[in-house]
Amino acid sequence: MAPTRPQADGTDGADDKDRQLESVRADSRGELTTETGVRVDDTDNSLSAGERGPTLLEDFHFREKITHFDHERIPERVVHARGAGAYGHFQPYESFSRYTRAHFLSDPSVRTPVFVRFSTVAGSRGSADTVRDVRGFATKFYTREGNYDLVGNNMPVFFIQDGIKFPDFVHAVKPEPHNEIPQAQSAHDTLWDFVGLQPETMHMMMWLMSDRAIPRSYRMMQGFGVHTFRLVNERGEGTFVKFHWKPVLGVHSLVWDECQKIAGKDPDYNRRDLWDAIEAGQYPEYELGCQLVPESEEHRFDFDLLDATKIIPEEEVPVVPVGRMVLDRNPDNFFAETEQIAFHTANVVPGIDFTNDPLLQARNFSYLDTQLIRLGGPNFQQIPVNRPVAEVSNNQRDGYGQQRVHRGRTSYFPNSLGGGCPALADAGAYTHYQERVDGAKIRRRSPSFQDHFSQATLFYNSLAGWEREHLVAAFRFELGKCEVMAVRERVVERLNHVDHGLAVEVARGIGVAPPAEAAVRNHGRSSPALSQTALLGTVEDGARSRRIAVLAADGVAATGVSVLRDELTERGAVVEVLAPHDGRLAAADGPALAVDRAMTTMASVLYDAVVVAGGADSAAALAADGYATHFVTEAFKHAKPVVALDEGVDLLRRLPLGALRTAERESDGVLADQGVLTARGGAVRRLAEAFVPLLAGHRVWDRPTASVPA
Repeated sequence: MAPTRPQADGTDGADDKDRQLESVRADSRGELTTETGVRVDDTDNSLSAGERGPTLLEDFHFREKITHFDHERIPERVVHARGAGAYGHFQPYESFSRYTRAHFLSDPSVRTPVFVRFSTVAGSRGSADTVRDVRGFATKFYTREGNYDLVGNNMPVFFIQDGIKFPDFVHAVKPEPHNEIPQAQSAHDTLWDFVGLQPETMHMMMWLMSDRAIPRSYRMMQGFGVHTFRLVNERGEGTFVKFHWKPVLGVHSLVWDECQKIAGKDPDYNRRDLWDAIEAGQYPEYELGCQLVPESEEHRFDFDLLDATKIIPEEEVPVVPVGRMVLDRNPDNFFAETEQIAFHTANVVPGIDFTNDPLLQARNFSYLDTQLIRLGGPNFQQIPVNRPVAEVSNNQRDGYGQQRVHRGRTSYFPNSLGGGCPALADAGAYTHYQERVDGAKIRRRSPSFQDHFSQATLFYNSLAGWEREHLVAAFRFELGKCEVMAVRERVVERLNHVDHGLAVEVARGIGVAPPAEAAVRNHGRSSPALSQTALLGTVEDGARSRRIAVLAADGVAATGVSVLRDELTERGAVVEVLAPHDGRLAAADGPALAVDRAMTTMASVLYDAVVVAGGADSAAALAADGYATHFVTEAFKHAKPVVALDEGVDLLRRLPLGALRTAERESDGVLADQGVLTARGGAVRRLAEAFVPLLAGHRVWDRPTASVPA
């Protein structure tokens, strides 16, 4: 049974949002009816003039059924079309009222219901989950003061500084209009033509070419509000703020070779992962943090706080933990909830306000405009997933999709015939932050927005060696798909403003003459928080929700497999036995072992680690199975932990895994080398203890044959 979500006032049990959703769910146990409630006795045959005659127009059930089907699809989102969502709750650690009057951040006893939608950006609804792309991370808080939407991404910056460029950027990154190719990829001429001519994109392109663009899971992905917002307290004092989401499971990524294969093996990889984890009770958790800047320090940085292509380095302004979000319930219907949920950056509550960030200002217009056409009119907030738990009362009437039955004569203010209702609020109303605004009407950007490269260099300098290798390989792959050499050359010239060595390495891989000298000197600064290696140590339990494949065949030493599975499952891992066939495996040491999946229906890229079971006959059968040997070799190549038990160790020795030390036959212990664990003689429990830290580290990047994406 799905867990109930807390009410906005902090009490447990079914809250207002649950009741709203329950009220519109169809009763699956009732009799079939039309939309007007007329019962139907046949929905397989149209009304016709005789058995072989024409269909009659008077068949209202047929017309209603077909008409509804014809209109089932609404326009997909222009961006963020491919998504997955979940319900949950947020609760602050302590009162944040020093900075904001927002109630859901000020009372640690309040658990606020939320809905989160994760998404890719560039592709259509039918595209794959594992493409190289930005990921959306949008959270709707159903607070008692109204809905608040924190509409962010998994990267803290964006491609452009002013929203007027947004149509240009999206047109460039979308499939090229003459042939609608490529789908959900940025590896094509129009995107890189735009990038080469728009230098403000370079910081974001560094993030996009990094492993942050290919997350292992939505559950292992950071989120950022991107913009600088403003918190306002009860005294009307403002504080600049940047929002951060940090996953409890750590920040982990795929490698590019995996991404391309997963797109074929399981294009729903990330959305399936989210769904399965919640169904299994392994609820994703995130910590909300804030970077806070007093208004008196607005201009103390070497960049502009209003520039969405910049971060505030955490060394300059630490992230203050604010509260915890847990996602604990899957939607009941993808269309009604995940597809119809409507986010809007201007959905704010008292205590949260905007800044003059020109990209944010544009989003505040664009999101509402988009919802009006995508969801059929001005009443989209009445769709159950969008409804606030706060009471709604206003004079807005009629329009497409109107669900409320308004009573009374008045729909205007002021009025006397309706008793003056709805009346203006005398307390608790939203009041905009007061600041002086004046200036000439111009189309010109501030000079403080003109540094486009120093933070791109900061990001590059902060990466570990393996992250830099992946970054170079990504640029080579993407630019290598561009057909126009001038496009490649222009991007290399831009990269030379980021780092000369980076530009040279990329140029050598794409057939472009490397720049002879640096355009600018690398400033040498770095920010460790930008590297995924800095986030590995934050994982409390590295085995939780990790997927582990155990390869076995008939003749398996089932006892060792069972003990290892029990040890890892107790630590929260998901362990599956894969074999050449479904059903059960004959065991060398007891009852038959159940097979979870046939090996050929899965692949190493769908797991975080692989185990080769013991048993002489099992190991021999796996060694003769090309799919099995490829499974192990590919996992090793992708720098994943590899484990072998007893005779399974002999299989590893036959594979091209390099100079690998393994446990000797006579030993009764565990040997670890290059992220490979081997054990003989029943040391399975000790092996499990050594296995967990490897899972927490996600990959073994110092392995000589670790994968670098081509």
